Amino acid sequence: MNIVDAHCDVLCKMWLNPSLSFENGQSLHTNLEQMRKAGAQLQLFAIYVPESVPDSAKFDCALEMVDIFHEKIVKPYDDVVAVYSKKEAEQLPKGKIGVMLTLEGVDAIGREATRLKTLIRLGVRSVGLTWNYGNATADGILESRGAGLTDFGRSVVDLHNQHRIWTDVSHLSVRAFWDVVEHGRYVIASHSNAKAICTHPRNLDNQQLTSLIEKDGLIGVTFVPKFLRNDRNASVSDIIHHIEHICSLGGAENIGLGSDFDGIDQVPKDLTCYSDYPRLIEELHRYYNDDQVKGFLGENLIARIPS
Repeated sequence: MNIVDAHCDVLCKMWLNPSLSFENGQSLHTNLEQMRKAGAQLQLFAIYVPESVPDSAKFDCALEMVDIFHEKIVKPYDDVVAVYSKKEAEQLPKGKIGVMLTLEGVDAIGREATRLKTLIRLGVRSVGLTWNYGNATADGILESRGAGLTDFGRSVVDLHNQHRIWTDVSHLSVRAFWDVVEHGRYVIASHSNAKAICTHPRNLDNQQLTSLIEKDGLIGVTFVPKFLRNDRNASVSDIIHHIEHICSLGGAENIGLGSDFDGIDQVPKDLTCYSDYPRLIEELHRYYNDDQVKGFLGENLIARIPS
């Protein structure tokens, strides 16, 4: 089956370690060799600028990751194709793997909307306003203030609406989450789980999940152990528990997958890298029919790419 993954941090890892090979880098959870074998259809690559980067250098860092995407992910490989639209995702030729750019946190743009427009022109198709802390647009989930969208943040969401790209609510404070649900036209939670199953603050409660379902958004169930189980002793079966909970809220057609591979140090014990995706697929088939599994693996996400 074809796999669509809504979130990985390969670009940051390759920026931090320029010697890493995307084709077969052994320290990557997601490399091309693994993707080919497992059956990848579309992978979303996040631009995440580490907090340690000085503010004055953050935008340059984001541009360098865009360059890595084009020069080291796409250009060297005949079977890797940059995807910029829903139509391109739907019409990927057989044997090709699509790759799409996203932005995790807009710290790199400061208060300059032109910088965000530039990243959109370079291919970014989903934007998370924050990482865990606050910036000029909103507060992240670990910012104690817990503020919602600023005026600038609202203008950024307006820009996403205008350009028909997703606003990603993963990492946002609760108040900012609700502001985006009210204000955003195209909303996704690229890598978040159910708080009813695991109480980590990065997870979404039933009211939040239901609001995304009602808005016909996409919820990318993630593999981060501390988001899967309170004791972090996670396995594939825990991913199923979160999927089943979202299904119980009426969200079977809104579920996707957002591994967060290469952005995490700990991984589920039986899902340690992209090569292990078939284990998850096998487990999904124990509980769901073929159409549902195809939806979870990618059809639900592709159907919700803004067009």
